[in-house]
Amino acid sequence: MQHELSYDRYNTRHDRIYRVLQTFRSVEKGQKITAPAPEDYQVWGCAPVGPALAADFPQVKEMVQFMSPVSLLLEYGDKRLQQENLICIDSTAFKVFSWKLLQGNPQTALVAPNSIVLTQKIAEKFFGHTNAVGKTLRVNNGDHFTVTGVVADVPANSQIAFNGLISMSTARKWREDVFSAWGYVDFYTYFVLKDHADIAAMQAAVPAFLKRHNMEDPGYTIAFEKIDDAYLHSKASRQPGPVGSMSNIYLFCCIGIIILIIACVNFMNLSTARSLERAKEVGVRKVLGVQPSALRWQFLFESILISMIAATLAVALTNLSLPVVSALSGKDFAPKVFFSGQLAAWMVILTLATGVLAGAYPAWFLSRFQPIAVLKGVFKPSNSNISLRKALVIFQFTLSITLIAGTAIVYTELKFLNNHDLGFTKDQMLVLNFEGDDQVQQNLESIKKSLADQPGVVSVAASRAVPGEFLPNAGTDIQGPDGQMTNKIPLIYEIDFDFISCLKIPLAAGRNFSRAFITDSTQAIVINEAAAKLYGYRHPADAIGKKFSQWGRQGTIIGVVKNFNFRSLHTEVEPLTLRYGMPGSLNRIEVAIKAEHVAATITALEKTWKSVAPQRPFLYYFLDQSFNKQYEADQHFGYLFSLFSCLAILIACLGLFGLATFTAQQRVKEIGIRKVLGASVYNIVVLISKDFMRLVLIAIVIAIPLCILIMNQWLKDFAYRITISPGIFIITAIIALLIALLTISWQTIKAALANPVESIKNE
Repeated sequence: MQHELSYDRYNTRHDRIYRVLQTFRSVEKGQKITAPAPEDYQVWGCAPVGPALAADFPQVKEMVQFMSPVSLLLEYGDKRLQQENLICIDSTAFKVFSWKLLQGNPQTALVAPNSIVLTQKIAEKFFGHTNAVGKTLRVNNGDHFTVTGVVADVPANSQIAFNGLISMSTARKWREDVFSAWGYVDFYTYFVLKDHADIAAMQAAVPAFLKRHNMEDPGYTIAFEKIDDAYLHSKASRQPGPVGSMSNIYLFCCIGIIILIIACVNFMNLSTARSLERAKEVGVRKVLGVQPSALRWQFLFESILISMIAATLAVALTNLSLPVVSALSGKDFAPKVFFSGQLAAWMVILTLATGVLAGAYPAWFLSRFQPIAVLKGVFKPSNSNISLRKALVIFQFTLSITLIAGTAIVYTELKFLNNHDLGFTKDQMLVLNFEGDDQVQQNLESIKKSLADQPGVVSVAASRAVPGEFLPNAGTDIQGPDGQMTNKIPLIYEIDFDFISCLKIPLAAGRNFSRAFITDSTQAIVINEAAAKLYGYRHPADAIGKKFSQWGRQGTIIGVVKNFNFRSLHTEVEPLTLRYGMPGSLNRIEVAIKAEHVAATITALEKTWKSVAPQRPFLYYFLDQSFNKQYEADQHFGYLFSLFSCLAILIACLGLFGLATFTAQQRVKEIGIRKVLGASVYNIVVLISKDFMRLVLIAIVIAIPLCILIMNQWLKDFAYRITISPGIFIITAIIALLIALLTISWQTIKAALANPVESIKNE
């Protein structure tokens, strides 16, 4: 929880850093536009808004913009690496964000064109531990960048992560025109608010600001969001990095509290169950004049002392288990960072609270014993005491069963995600990443043919991106059912002639791109069913032949593909247009390979690649693996949920085992007499077990609706989700009963097999 809640708080001025959220909505002429919902905003926006804000609002102290990450081939000497996650950023970066520059001058490091600041990890790959400033890297077999700084690796709890920073003046050399285009989207804008400045006043002035700068687009507006809210509370799309889940934090917090409560319940249960053993001690102390309040403090102190010993052991165990928890959660928990002063303070508070919670009732209960009754031997536990113990058993097993069922639902949903028909083929699909290399693009068709000629290759295609990767939006006019051109902003895929057939994306109407039609590369698009619906077509076939205009290209719709999940199943299929991507716009080659001899096929492809594109390293990945990375956070959630569930169940079973042991000891003479009178081992086992099993059954009845309520909330995060079936709860009930039965069976069978002579010889 501490790690998740601390995102971006490493920035010294995090409480005054804001980012600009932007909306790009289609508005018809004369249409009244409503205020955008939080979900309508995106963090990814246009460039001109940043300088305009800095110029118009005196409240802005510093402003910084950066672009979407790029991947570049970096070369120094004999070291040649395709480096991902490099971002072009303004020279004010170190004034806004608290990134520590280890080498170089923060004032000038990102000023000159072709300047690059590397992270410490990447700098050491190229230059070892020597000073990197002033050294030159060859980029994409052409340009040369000068290393102007080395920055400490970005903290793990940062939404903005990178391997290197490139000066924004370099990006201006590449494409100067986009910096003045209000409709071009590829920038993230952040700013620092001056001391005592009012962000609400800035937001109120936005309408006037937009009238001055962007009057032609009524669908465009902006809002401001605090960086502290970016990771956990933002509903905006197109985030610059990962986002967390506040509901998951609440859930794990609840699970942690549940585990503590179950442990406290065990302590209360066993303390009150063992009351007979301490009754004479209490009686003697009271006769000797000890006040009830002193007894209460004694028993409470015993509980707190046990809690303190447990906390000491817990810290040691936590230190040992951090690598395991890191692997399960996908987070990097370093002990020196994890054990902070803040956490130590919380540990002390938690330890004392746990001790008090666990010991308060037993202390009150034990201190109320009447000394005369106890010393005469006529003391017996009251019915209320027994009822309380039963209620506590029901309570802890209700929580444990809820967690068992919750674990089953989590894994059923994750299995559903993995097995869901996405509408395209991702298995045995090798993706070659050439990152828009000029020579590859110029010879793309011949390279594809060379790859397709290799044994084990089924088909080859090319595209700008593959499912699961980033896609841009494109303002697109399409002729509607009324014959009028309607402007919307669907997503866009740039592909070649073979992409749809290679990935086996089925058509709902019309045809695929074809080399037989010369105009398909310049005057045709294919849309998906969601896009057809967006433009008003109930039946996909009705959209065929309709006119379109998109990014300087006009023509007709030639086909409609069925909806396929090109993004995570967390979201519904969005409207999508697919158009032929001219050389210069493609980055990936998809190779469908046979399941047999995969290693040999990859070896043959690598050999071919080195001959047709020697200037590029052979970089590949499998589409199914990259696509499934979208569910890594869900997988880690499932691992942790299972771990904590098992822990809670184990603690509940320990309490049940102790209670069963005590019960068997209390009834040892009764069991002996029953055996003498002819009761079988089976009769004795059933006699002792049935009361506990009845309590577990009551817990099952209570746990089922509780689990449905909680897990339905969790499932809301998925557009495609399972329906919670009764079968999950039937299996859960059986598992819970078996766990309870196995827990108490050792003691019940042991008691049933005991020699009755030993238990009743003193009567």
